[in-house]
Amino acid sequence: MELRQHENVGMGSALRTTAPADAKRFRAEGDWRDRTFLDDFLDNVAALPDKAAVVSYRKGEPLPTTITYGQLGALVDRFAGGLLAAGIGSGDVVAIQVANGWVGPALAFATMRVGAVPNPIPIIYREHELRFMLEHAGTKAYFVPQQFRGYDFATMARKLQSEIPTLEHLYFVDSEAGFDPEIDFVAQFVEPKRELDPGLGERLQSLRPTADDIAMLVYTSGTTGTPKGAVHTHNTAWSGYRNAITQALDLTASDVTFMASTLGHLTGFIHGMLVPLSMGQKVVYQDLWDVEGMLDMMDVEGLTWTLSSTTFALDMVEAQRKRAQTPASKLRAFACGGASIPPGVAVAMDELFSTSLVPLWGCSETGIASIHRIGASVATLDVSDGFPVTWQETRVVDTDGVPVPDGTVGDLQVRGPGVFVGYFGRPDLTEAAFTADGWYDTGDLGRVTGDGAIRIEGRSKDIIIRGGQNISPEEIEKALYTHPNVQDVAVVAYPDDRLGERVCAVIVAEGEAPTLEDVVAHVERAGMAKPFWPQKIVVVKDLPRTPSGKVQKFVLRERLAKAAVASPGRAG
Repeated sequence: MELRQHENVGMGSALRTTAPADAKRFRAEGDWRDRTFLDDFLDNVAALPDKAAVVSYRKGEPLPTTITYGQLGALVDRFAGGLLAAGIGSGDVVAIQVANGWVGPALAFATMRVGAVPNPIPIIYREHELRFMLEHAGTKAYFVPQQFRGYDFATMARKLQSEIPTLEHLYFVDSEAGFDPEIDFVAQFVEPKRELDPGLGERLQSLRPTADDIAMLVYTSGTTGTPKGAVHTHNTAWSGYRNAITQALDLTASDVTFMASTLGHLTGFIHGMLVPLSMGQKVVYQDLWDVEGMLDMMDVEGLTWTLSSTTFALDMVEAQRKRAQTPASKLRAFACGGASIPPGVAVAMDELFSTSLVPLWGCSETGIASIHRIGASVATLDVSDGFPVTWQETRVVDTDGVPVPDGTVGDLQVRGPGVFVGYFGRPDLTEAAFTADGWYDTGDLGRVTGDGAIRIEGRSKDIIIRGGQNISPEEIEKALYTHPNVQDVAVVAYPDDRLGERVCAVIVAEGEAPTLEDVVAHVERAGMAKPFWPQKIVVVKDLPRTPSGKVQKFVLRERLAKAAVASPGRAG
């Protein structure tokens, strides 16, 4: 692998390029192809014009909005014409921060249609995060609601535009009547039927991206601080994501996807948009996660699969247990990653919904690196996070980069056709993330189990070093999840003058909050050695999470460090 300038990405970002011999091998083995997600979608538009493509449920609206493939294809061309009219073209970055619904897919495919780069942004992000992302990416156009959930995006976006030189265009979705038509999304993109313009189709065909062109710029979730812009081509994204999930879940065009995770995050963007719409599936959205609404729609919409964080599965189990009637569920698979699976959840999902919980492991940079197959036994699911996908290489190494024996915890590294091409505008970070022979260091700790599966043991930065002893928070968290008064938990380090670090359990309580003594007694009964016992607990209403559901442990560590309380005990 070497660094080169990708011509279709602005700012001249130095990204990795695949050696010709590797690219030839990836194609020969079927891990890469000469098609894009856009090609697949446009074929479905032609072949399935009357099939429902997107069904959008919005909070407060009694009925959903349904858009067919034919209608969505016309909107994509219409919006592509609007982008061209605004001067958006090859290599320009287009930020899309909209709630789940048909607008997101239409804008994303329209952006690809003109050779530009879509940058999906979670709807929950505000000025601090947005300033960094829009400025760092050299964003040229930004689509955002006028307001959402009471937040005034319009004022914030105008402020950012005045401060970011590259940000030429703002367009506001769901704007009020009488809003400035020059920046109103409906006036500029929906009402003008540019898909009917003579010559547009020929022009769009000439701008169509290739499989090795950039498909997306997605900023990492920020579990460790400053976001980094991960760049995938159509081929790396297809190999890393669609290839893995379709095989593991046996997906076909007849499946129906459910997605409540934001389309602004890679989980929603890939598995709630690119995968289902490139396969010809129907995808059902919620603009805000509503577990009761989701349970109500399961049978009506015929939902068959979803991919989201474990938190969503926990909500489903809790809500269904309060219902008298068992749903007529067709939801055969719930793929989940981003957080450990508490004991008993896989059993509950099977008993309540006849749904197979399918754990997986991966990250924005690698795609899905390991995953179980649908129908795996609960016993199998409880002891690992899936088997490595066959087209990528996975290894576990020590701090010197030397592979360790199976069963030994070490740093997880991945190499292969699904690995991203680099961090946007940061060749230094790209180079630092890879070994000399092309392995990407995920930052995750794990081990290979006896049957060859991968078991995640936490993040390398999550390790607590207490008196020189390394302690993995993952096992402590698993033990605490079995406590009847623990709903959610994150184990992190807090500073100690003598030992360097001690163990703190940050707990979301179920009913009466447990005391430190309760927690210690519980982990002792679980057979954990004394160095693993928490010396402090903090009870909170909820844990800080990324849009994908990952706990932001760096936030918890910073709070504890600022508190500077080294003595054991309980804090609220």
